[in-house]
Amino acid sequence: MAGAEGATDAKRLNLSGKRTENAYSCILFLHREPPAALFFAQNPLLLLLAHNLYYVICEEKIMWKVMNDLLTTVDDLVWGVPLMVLIITGGVLLTCRVRLLQVRRLPLALKWMFHNESDGKGEISSFAALCTALSATIGTGNIVGVATAVCAGGPGALFWMIVAAFFGMATKYAEGLLAVKYRVIDENNHSLGGPFYYIELGMGKKWKWLAKLFAFFGVCVGLFGIGTFSQVNGIASAVQNFFDPQKANCVDIPFLGEYSWAVVISSLILSFCVAAVLIGGIKRIANVSQIVVPFMAVIYFVFSVSLILFNITSVPAAAATIVKAAFHPAAITGGMVGSMLTAMQKGVARGIFSNEAGLGSAPIAAAAAQTKEPVRQGLVSMTGTFIDTIIICTLTGLSIVLTGAWQVEGLEGVQVTTWAFQNGLPLPPRVTSFILMMCLVFFAFTTILGWDYYSERCLEYLTGGNRKTVLTYRWIYILAIFIGPYMTVSAVWTIADIFNGLMAIPNMIALFALSGVVAKETRDFFQSGKHRL
Repeated sequence: MAGAEGATDAKRLNLSGKRTENAYSCILFLHREPPAALFFAQNPLLLLLAHNLYYVICEEKIMWKVMNDLLTTVDDLVWGVPLMVLIITGGVLLTCRVRLLQVRRLPLALKWMFHNESDGKGEISSFAALCTALSATIGTGNIVGVATAVCAGGPGALFWMIVAAFFGMATKYAEGLLAVKYRVIDENNHSLGGPFYYIELGMGKKWKWLAKLFAFFGVCVGLFGIGTFSQVNGIASAVQNFFDPQKANCVDIPFLGEYSWAVVISSLILSFCVAAVLIGGIKRIANVSQIVVPFMAVIYFVFSVSLILFNITSVPAAAATIVKAAFHPAAITGGMVGSMLTAMQKGVARGIFSNEAGLGSAPIAAAAAQTKEPVRQGLVSMTGTFIDTIIICTLTGLSIVLTGAWQVEGLEGVQVTTWAFQNGLPLPPRVTSFILMMCLVFFAFTTILGWDYYSERCLEYLTGGNRKTVLTYRWIYILAIFIGPYMTVSAVWTIADIFNGLMAIPNMIALFALSGVVAKETRDFFQSGKHRL
């Protein structure tokens, strides 16, 4: 009886396949088995080693718990009320200074998405620059991030995500405008720009330290945040959920644990594909983005709209739930989300993660656009937030709420969105899972490419254009992509959130300081009638 109980305990504890848990289960099993107890009694040295191993394992578990708790504390501090107020206030200020330009000039901005300037200066077309920026923004945040926000902050998080995106359109407009106005041309005729240049050239040399701080955080976001771990983790989860949901085919990786072959193979293929594209630089990244981003965005849009149309009768109730949960989350979530602040925090954080308005990343791509008019590129950049959050994220969030996927226990990340589409569309679950997996894979793939470009430009600024350092960083970036699937979901999103917030701070300071420049450039451009040419 004791033997059966010990075996059951060992089997119960070995859920994740980690080497440490296997060892721990073995110790419990041996201690509870009478023959094992006799064996240990006769071999005191082995007993001592077993006890030492047990304490090492316990200490390791405690260490990881402490690290996770520390990350959560830092995340809550970074994404606390001050930063949310800073980002939203910045968006409101810019909205007022450009007089609701994101509403009045949206049709013109959408038109200019596809009309390039014939005599504009730059490396790539405005559309290519937008696709490069969208490649970095349309990613796991649209599928996994929205699900995470709704589950953690309740349906009300979607409302605050949309509010943040509305004001974020003005923020993204200002970023694109300043990127072109203050860009520089290097000795190789490359167009360089972004927050580090409009901080240094717009605010003055004495603020160069702030520009370098932004560039440092930009490198960290690319390597540890949006660019690698969170994207690859989302891809690996989607691939495993489709090809090997029960983890029937696994391999034991030293020092990491047991993982599905689907995860291992997908990480190898992804690393190879990313390396092949990154070697070609911005032009190859832009070429790939121009093909993949519009194609997958249209597929996902049709997919999501179809789900909503098939459940059209549930839309009014879902919309009411979202609005009510934004202000009274406890009434909707049954107390799981107790305050409006929590819903707001999750919505704003995931919104920024998705559309990157205020983060300062998109202007790095905008600076490479073939244009001579800063206002024109600002308008084109603004459409990125509209497409990314107000359209795609809203469709994802609405699908999750109206199907009730956010209330299903035991689901995490991409599993929530997958459940919503499987239960909301009259298609075989296998078909919907495959389509969603492909959308996620390609969205995340292009995000990885875009963020390598962003972080490399940040590193170039920090190192004064040292190519050896940049090339070394590129290979480290590829290595981070390879190990990304083996990071836990909660730790990945927490690290990404932290660096997101830190990167936004110097950029938002610059946008406040240069808001007068944005207002003047906008006023002069439209008063001169250049938008009619």
